[in-house]
Amino acid sequence: MQVADAKETVTMALGTLRANKLRSGLTILGIVIGVMTVIIISSVINGLNSRVSGLVESLGTNVIWVFRFPVIGVRPTTEMLTRKQMTYDDAMAMKALPHVLAVSPSLQYRDNSGVQGTVGVKFGTKKMEGTTLEGDAASVKDVYDLDLKEGRFFTDGDVERAANVVVLGNDTADTLFGTVSPVGQDVTIAGIVFTVVGVMGKRPMAFGGGKNPEDNKAWFPVTTFHKIHPEVLDYWISLKFDDQKNKALVQDELEELLRIRRKVKNNAPDNFAIFGTDSLTRLWDQITFGLFALMLSLSAVGLLVGGVGVMNIMLVSVTERTREIGVRKAIGANKQMILTQFTLEAMTLCAVGGIIGVLGGSAIGYAVHFFFPAALSAVWIGAAFASSCGIGLIFGIYPAWKAANLNPIEALRYE
Repeated sequence: MQVADAKETVTMALGTLRANKLRSGLTILGIVIGVMTVIIISSVINGLNSRVSGLVESLGTNVIWVFRFPVIGVRPTTEMLTRKQMTYDDAMAMKALPHVLAVSPSLQYRDNSGVQGTVGVKFGTKKMEGTTLEGDAASVKDVYDLDLKEGRFFTDGDVERAANVVVLGNDTADTLFGTVSPVGQDVTIAGIVFTVVGVMGKRPMAFGGGKNPEDNKAWFPVTTFHKIHPEVLDYWISLKFDDQKNKALVQDELEELLRIRRKVKNNAPDNFAIFGTDSLTRLWDQITFGLFALMLSLSAVGLLVGGVGVMNIMLVSVTERTREIGVRKAIGANKQMILTQFTLEAMTLCAVGGIIGVLGGSAIGYAVHFFFPAALSAVWIGAAFASSCGIGLIFGIYPAWKAANLNPIEALRYE
């Protein structure tokens, strides 16, 4: 009997929708917008989370960075900026620590003058602008598990001899050489001729499409880099250790080693920073927390507006159907039945809005992934639809209560 009543109620609600298409459409518009907002924003955040996770994995979960101050999610203070720089010898001392597999001290230079036409690398009449120049130890390929598309990486021998060799990024090589193999060719950088020994594979973008700045890069032996920019001495040290379970131990040993080498007093704080890929994850979690808060606030406004609209149309419906309510009560319907009927009608209205919102939001979320990282989430789709039904329940209670408490005699007299 209850199932039959529920089916009849849903049928009546859909009938109300069909009889008042414009009014019903405007009523559930807020529900549709709220549900679509949840699905679209959650799909974008899920897609970005996947990209960030991929980026962190590509950097290596067993990688630790050492610099004179933290650079991820922290605004450097004046004290941090004036700290003593890390040195090449600091990096070499780290190689002797237990559990350390590879260490690479890096130096980097990029012309940030903003002058149009700044040239990084030349080959014949062709040139590549804005190329980042980086000096590394040969072990950098082991620290980051770098993949070469062609040729080889420079060796420890190249570092010892300060050989004039270079490994080019994917975009740099393509721009200068096109379909011709760059390996063995000579390029000019900062007025010095270098022989190309390898080409890096294309690096993925963390967010969306476009070109990755890492693909417009030139890697040199760190000793060779000094020939080009001897003024750059601010080392960034990358370290790879053997197992994630040893991370805390490796960090403690690094801290002890650097405090001794940098002559830090016992009661003084560290004048250096040790951090890893988990710093990127924490920073991203902080950003996504804000995005989720924005998503919830926007969708809550839409759902609230939709809920008020549903309450309004249900109150109008109660007024329009006063005689019908009186007839139903006269033939035996009790308060519970009337309350259930109008509550289900309100929930049905919101459920229809939820279904439209789910379909529209899913379609937009799917379309977005062709231009930007996005991935639909069944959990958030379910949560958005459940919220729409919940709005119907909350905002439909008062009209249903009002209908259930109508006096049957007065209702039958209503014109």
